[in-house]
Amino acid sequence: MTDTARARKLADRIRVVVAETLQRRIKDPRLGYVTITDTRVTGDLREATVFYTVFGDDEERAASAAALESAKGVLRSEVGRQTGVRFTPSLAFVADALPDTARTIDDLLAKVRASDEEVRKTATDAAYAGDADPYRKPVDEDDDIATAAAVDDDDEDA
Repeated sequence: MTDTARARKLADRIRVVVAETLQRRIKDPRLGYVTITDTRVTGDLREATVFYTVFGDDEERAASAAALESAKGVLRSEVGRQTGVRFTPSLAFVADALPDTARTIDDLLAKVRASDEEVRKTATDAAYAGDADPYRKPVDEDDDIATAAAVDDDDEDA
């Protein structure tokens, strides 16, 4: 069992090596604007998952995924050469869902802002359902006497 700090350091180093190799050595025309966002290594340091994003539409994403798969051997060799570990981890490339998730969250926040603005507009024109001041106030003694006299007059009329 290896140390998780060692796996984290190796993952960071793999991310840098893969990004530099993609920039300098891989000349595949299918490879678009690829950004390596994250790398995770298993506890036994045998497998590495490389997360990436591609700037562009779905066609460019598919072409970049195919280019990464075809360059996997060169990238793994370079990782093994620059890291110096006993067993070079196998690389698996996974498209990062973070940009799509962020776009979805931004859309939801825009809907909430529009809903809040609508509620704010209706609240400015709203009136109270009851009295403007719904709280009971203590009654003065003079008012109690006048109220009691009015109640007595109503009883005598009936």
